[in-house]
Amino acid sequence: MEDVLCPGAERGSESVFDPGSLADPSKRRFLHAAGMLMAGLLVPRAGAAQSTRNAAGSGHKVVVVVIGGVRRDETFSPEGLVNIPHLSADLLPRSLLYLHARNEGVTAHFNAISSILTGNWQRVDDWGKLAPTTPTLFEQFRKGLGVDRSDTWVVASNKALTSLIGASSDTNYGPAYGANVVFPKQLMLTAVVDALRNGRSANMADRSKVEAELESAMAGSNYEGLGWNVFDASDQLDPRVRATIQNAIAEFVRSGGPTSGDELTFFMTREIMRKFAPQVLTVAFSDVEAAHFGSYSLHMSGIKTADRLIYQLWQEIEANPDYKGQTTMVVLPEFGRDPDGSSTNGFFNHRANTESTRDTWMMALGAGVDKPQTIERPIRHIDICPTMASLLGCPLLDAQGRKIAEIRG
Repeated sequence: MEDVLCPGAERGSESVFDPGSLADPSKRRFLHAAGMLMAGLLVPRAGAAQSTRNAAGSGHKVVVVVIGGVRRDETFSPEGLVNIPHLSADLLPRSLLYLHARNEGVTAHFNAISSILTGNWQRVDDWGKLAPTTPTLFEQFRKGLGVDRSDTWVVASNKALTSLIGASSDTNYGPAYGANVVFPKQLMLTAVVDALRNGRSANMADRSKVEAELESAMAGSNYEGLGWNVFDASDQLDPRVRATIQNAIAEFVRSGGPTSGDELTFFMTREIMRKFAPQVLTVAFSDVEAAHFGSYSLHMSGIKTADRLIYQLWQEIEANPDYKGQTTMVVLPEFGRDPDGSSTNGFFNHRANTESTRDTWMMALGAGVDKPQTIERPIRHIDICPTMASLLGCPLLDAQGRKIAEIRG
């Protein structure tokens, strides 16, 4: 297997990597400005620089990246490596790669991510109407060490998540110790919904009017309306940020089409890292879930986009002095997908009780990794929370998951 996953095998294969929606400079400016807008909105009224404070606990930082449902066939298999050139060639040589990371719980988005973040298999509402039943990593960290809310964040593209992903229903923990939760993609969707609701649907087909719809959504939406859950923040835009976003929207609308939710999630994540330098950060990419629409090509595009954005996120960690040398990043799918030939149309869905759906992989790199290697021994998704808690130096709670031996601070 190690020969199959040889990192050198895909080097020089840049022809298979399509940078896609970031090729247009106007789109890059738009996404950067959108990230500035949303992160700017989240600056506390106190205005204190967050990255200058002393880190709590061990001082270690953790970044957990989940990428929706992808099968081994399209990723870490001999045929799939071409779809993940950055994971397989740029990150694998410095990583722990667990070839078998098992989801033994409910293979639905909210339950899968809740299980990863709590260390216990969660079986609550699939669409986030009920909070996880046991404390999340954010709650354990904040209550155990008296950490400020600005140090824990969830940034997600996934529409199946809600703000309840940031805290459990455990009466000894709960929202008072939860994370900030933001959904950048929802900001864009709000513009479309508002136009339809108010009889302006034609505006969304008229590029000259899309600009006004986006500006209205960005300037007028409150956090609750977007499904966000953030700490004390002002709803008023700084005039400089308003001008930046207006100019960026104008350029974006007039010179290019829409880009993906994962792109915007990445830019938002980077702005949060630069403004707040949180010690615990979870990022959920979900472009791969275009599979539900029956488009294999869009699903594959989502895999390639996630591969690139994960690499760019690692580059930010390496370049950001608040993260470099003291951060562990783990990357894993929430689950696989149904096998081809199944009654659920294969890659469309992820509900079959099969190895194709339950047997995924996990990559870990950074300060908690002493020796890059590929490991055949299975681990479970519920092992991630206790492992990250140990790295952070916060008290370990009783959980179904167990600390992963090879990852240590």
